[in-house]
Amino acid sequence: MRDGRGRVKKSPAAHPRAACRSRPDFPEQRTGFPHPEGNRRLFVGVGRAGVVELATVAQSSGRIGGPLDRVTVRGVVKAYGATMALRGVDACVEAGRLALVEGANGSGKSTLLGVIGAVIQPTSGSVVYEPARPDRSAVRAEIGWLSHESLTYPDLSGRENVELVARIHGMGTGDAWARVEERFQLGAFAMRAVRTCSRGQRQRIALARALVHAPSLVLLDEPTAGLDRAGVDRLISVIREEIARGAGVVVVSHEPRVFAEIADDHIVMERGRIV
Repeated sequence: MRDGRGRVKKSPAAHPRAACRSRPDFPEQRTGFPHPEGNRRLFVGVGRAGVVELATVAQSSGRIGGPLDRVTVRGVVKAYGATMALRGVDACVEAGRLALVEGANGSGKSTLLGVIGAVIQPTSGSVVYEPARPDRSAVRAEIGWLSHESLTYPDLSGRENVELVARIHGMGTGDAWARVEERFQLGAFAMRAVRTCSRGQRQRIALARALVHAPSLVLLDEPTAGLDRAGVDRLISVIREEIARGAGVVVVSHEPRVFAEIADDHIVMERGRIV
C-alpha cells in the first residue's frame, strides 16, 4: 500500500514488537525460556529477536487484579553495549518483606531496581509477577517508586505533584492529600513551587507522591538522601507501616546500617552479580 506521496506504507503488524503484542502466549521454543506454570503469573522474557515478550496464562476467573504477592527475577542479564550492568541475577521480592540492596557505585543496584520495576528491559533472563498482569503498564500501576533524584515537577507545588499522581490513579485529590499531608509532615513548603524547596523537603514530597496510591510494591533508591536525622526516623516509620500493610519493599542504599534492623532479606551486589 502507498501513501499520498507514493511511498510504501509498512503494516504495523510487520514490526517485531507489534507482532509480539498480537500473540497471547509464547511457547518455550520461541522465547527460549520455560513457559510459566499455573494461572496467576505474568512471564516477561527476552526472545531471540531481542524484544520483551509478555505471556499471560489464561485466567480461570477472567479479570486480573489485586496486589502483587511476589516478584521473581531469574538469570537476568543487562548489557549496555560492552558494559555488563547485571550478570545472571536471581532475586525475589515478597509481600510484607523488606529487601535491602547494597553495594558499591556501579555494582548494578539501580539497574536491578529498574528491572524489578518494569522500566528497564533485560537483555536476557525473566521477571515473573504474581498474580499476573496483562501488560507492563498494569504492573507499574502497583508500584510506588522513589528515585535517587526526586523527579518532581519543579514549577508545580508539592501538593500539585501529589494530586497529579492521585488523579492518574483515579483517586479523589482532596482525600489523597489529606492522607499524606500529616503522614509526611508536609507543611507550608508543600504549597509553593518545588524548585524553591530544600533537598530534604523535595524528598518528602517525592515519597508522599510515591505512596499516595498505596502500592503493593515499593521501590526506594537512596531514600535517605537529603534527610536529616528526624527525616530518617520518619522514613523508617513509614517503611515499617508499608511492610505492616503487606507491601513488598525494596531499598537500595549506601547506608545499610540504617535499615539493618528492619530488613528481612539482604542482597549484596558486586560488579553486576549478587555475592
